[in-house]
Amino acid sequence: MKKLLLPIVLIVFGFSLVNTSCKNKNRQDTKSATGATSLHKADEALHFDSILVNPFFIKYPKLKKYQPDVIALYHKHQYQHIWYDRKGIIEVGHLLYNKINNIEEEGLETTVPYKEKLDDLFQSSATIQKPNATDELFLSSLYFFYTNKVLKGLDTEKMEEMEWYLPRKKQSYITYLDSLLINPDLIHKNEEVLGEYYRLKEALKEYRQIKKNNQWNPIVPDTNSTTFMPGDSSQTIAQIRQRLFALGDLQTDSKSAVYDRELVEGVLKYKKRNGKLENDIITSKNIENMNIPIEERIKTIMVNMERCRWISNDLSKAKELIVINIPAYQLTYFKDGKPELVSNVVVGKAMNKTVIFSADMKYIVFSPYWNVPKSIIEKEIAPEIAKNRNYLAQNNMEWYDGSIRQKPGPKNSLGLVKFLFPNTRSIYLHDTPAKSLFDREKRAFSHGCIRVAKPKELANLILKDDENWTPEKIDAAMNAGKESWYALKKKIPVYIGYFTAWVDTDGIVHFYDDVYERDQRLATMLFEE
Repeated sequence: MKKLLLPIVLIVFGFSLVNTSCKNKNRQDTKSATGATSLHKADEALHFDSILVNPFFIKYPKLKKYQPDVIALYHKHQYQHIWYDRKGIIEVGHLLYNKINNIEEEGLETTVPYKEKLDDLFQSSATIQKPNATDELFLSSLYFFYTNKVLKGLDTEKMEEMEWYLPRKKQSYITYLDSLLINPDLIHKNEEVLGEYYRLKEALKEYRQIKKNNQWNPIVPDTNSTTFMPGDSSQTIAQIRQRLFALGDLQTDSKSAVYDRELVEGVLKYKKRNGKLENDIITSKNIENMNIPIEERIKTIMVNMERCRWISNDLSKAKELIVINIPAYQLTYFKDGKPELVSNVVVGKAMNKTVIFSADMKYIVFSPYWNVPKSIIEKEIAPEIAKNRNYLAQNNMEWYDGSIRQKPGPKNSLGLVKFLFPNTRSIYLHDTPAKSLFDREKRAFSHGCIRVAKPKELANLILKDDENWTPEKIDAAMNAGKESWYALKKKIPVYIGYFTAWVDTDGIVHFYDDVYERDQRLATMLFEE
């Protein structure tokens, strides 16, 4: 019986093994015919070998600088094709091509490397039918060309050559591309650069249109008069009227050669947005300013678009913020994104330039001492002491801890209050007894620190929500004649920048004199890239 059972068991067990094996084989065959096969085809069609990267950059040496970014991108994506699906180049690729084709709208004068190949890639339908490693790497390289030029700008080393020490915005353009692949419309969102960049971009379009319309005829000075007052008549007046109409400072051009009330309003608008004294007198200097070639104005806008690339758009999201624009000689205190105070300032003269940087304001010092810097003692005070032994006493100064300081009081060089944002450059904001300097058109007179025309107003706004202070207490502390420090409960970011062209939130373009002569140096760097 045992001998009989064994063959039966073996037959049953064997049949079971065969049956199971056949079922498994059928499942595998089914999988191969569907998912596994298509995955294999996808691997074959949508991935490429990493060994193809180096030969590509040997063949296209103008793109070599983007090789590290390209390698990082494909390492993250496991060398899968990014710009292609089975139908050809995806939507983001076409959007990128459009952006590169219109790169001059971004305030750039640059040559797109291998432009003919790029055009052929998008204009030849046969080329885009099937993805290949060369075209894939080419598009990624051009993507980094675009982001470096338009979104990133010049590198940090060149920024510092321009003595620009504001913190650089932090952005991963690999992550940005990942976002674009999910939502291509993000490429049209104005979020990657400081908002001011996009306002300047619109201004660039307007000024290029003015140039195209040939609306920039020279204003010929009148040989009989160097200045004009309301009521004066001259052909020069008619030319000024035409210029201000072209710029939008006048709504109409009556062609009149008489300096009338309508033109006065236009002149005042022009002067305000060009950092000039706001009066109704037209001087030869004003005409000289109006005659700055349109090409120079366009270049100025482009240079300042570049400066915007260096700053994070997060700046505009700060709860409180103090911004000083050196060429404008102006401080603006923002709260919740809105300007709460605008004040004239005095900045460093050319030989003592105010540094472009940022730091957090932490202290307000009322009735401050002025600890005189060693350089000022050596160059200015020591010679005066040699001539006049009573110089220190006459200027309310004293020797202190081996140096010289000026005692608190209304004649103190720092005035009645100073605002400290500790930094290695010894730059701070302060009051001043020399109030008349704020009424001048050019206000570069200091040794580097920033004098504020409205210090009391600034102190009141900063301490407005602090229960320890009232306007009366602030005034008393400023006039106490005894130094007192107060640590702010909340630090306030202070940004000292340098913009010779700026568009305000109303869309009005402002131009300022290049007080430290930095525009041309930056233009040379920018347009030679």
